[in-house]
Amino acid sequence: MASPVTLPISSPQSAATAGSQSQAPISTPAFRSFISRLSSSIRQGFAQRRPWLELLDRTSFARPDSVAEAASRIRKNFSYFRVNYVTLLAGVLALSLLSHPFSLLVLLALLGGWFFLYLFRPSDQPVVIFGRTFSDRETLGILVVFTIVVVFLTSVGSLLISALLVGLAIVSAHGAFRVPEDLFLDDQEPANAGFLSSYFYRHI
Repeated sequence: MASPVTLPISSPQSAATAGSQSQAPISTPAFRSFISRLSSSIRQGFAQRRPWLELLDRTSFARPDSVAEAASRIRKNFSYFRVNYVTLLAGVLALSLLSHPFSLLVLLALLGGWFFLYLFRPSDQPVVIFGRTFSDRETLGILVVFTIVVVFLTSVGSLLISALLVGLAIVSAHGAFRVPEDLFLDDQEPANAGFLSSYFYRHI
């Protein structure tokens, strides 16, 4: 007597498990949460930026009498124009990268590798390249070596450093020559003004 034929049956739970295991890193909850927090912090920060006309008010510029006064002005102006200064630094960095497309592509590849191969990759999905499976430690080591090579052995590192130095020089010059006496009369620093502190210090 012939034995009965056994048909393969897949339960909805196993199908859901298989679907979750094949989930792309960009669709993971951690990545979506990161993007949501980042966009929320950026919107919150831009809502607290000062008017650019106030930043560039020519009647408020004067040469400082001493280095101590210049340092005090920079500190007060940075507290008041924090978001504007960060936007200015980001703009200088973006212009530098856009003027060097190869460096921009290399930097994007580096960031993409960190995001999708390590930071937001599901823990149950190992990295497989050309049939070889890499552990988390091996993946981290490769990314660290690649980052060192990109930053120190290519033009990307010097480009980033020079752009940041130019941006910091512009911010420092503005902060030193902008007289801050009229900035805190009716607009005190808000308690939750941490566009930098509330996000970068807590989530990075």
